[in-house]
Amino acid sequence: MENLKKAEAEQLTAERTALVVIDLQKGIVNSPLQAPHTGEQVVQNAAKLAQAFTEKGAFVVLVKVSSVDGKDMLKPKTDMERGAIQFSADWDQFVPEMTAHTPYHTVAKRQWGAFFGTDLDLQLRRRGIDTIVLCGVSTSIGVDTTAREAYQHGYQQIFVEDAMTAATKEEHDYVCKTIFPRLGRIRSSEEVVTALK
Repeated sequence: MENLKKAEAEQLTAERTALVVIDLQKGIVNSPLQAPHTGEQVVQNAAKLAQAFTEKGAFVVLVKVSSVDGKDMLKPKTDMERGAIQFSADWDQFVPEMTAHTPYHTVAKRQWGAFFGTDLDLQLRRRGIDTIVLCGVSTSIGVDTTAREAYQHGYQQIFVEDAMTAATKEEHDYVCKTIFPRLGRIRSSEEVVTALK
């Protein structure tokens, strides 16, 4: 009886659930030092999620960080030195594995989080969505910031641990063990696909 209740609680209704994929774009996925999962592993698992969500008619959102001319990006004074960012011509294009599943909504952000200054909240609310499944790169930056914003907007959240990664395993593990359990539920890509109805 206990397992049946748990299985029922884990069901995700496609009409009320959105997949939000953070920064799976060429200039980020192919960057070095991704742990504990490689960019390739994250893309593979996120693509499986996108396919399952598309097949069930659920809303899929692909988020990318982009810039018109660099002047629209944040430039705070920080203790961590950052070199000048060199953008390749295709750095903000989604990896092809993610655009193979249509339809999807695109969000272009100019900072870490996907809610501030975008139409993400508006598009979710207009569709009656109350739950987001979140994945992407980086666990400790774009995914974490978006998760905190979603929490403040009142969304239920599921974090797909094997479809996200960070610059270091320590960063990834800290967020997954300390922050995400306070904001929602952590599941694997397989568990999410199984729960989506």
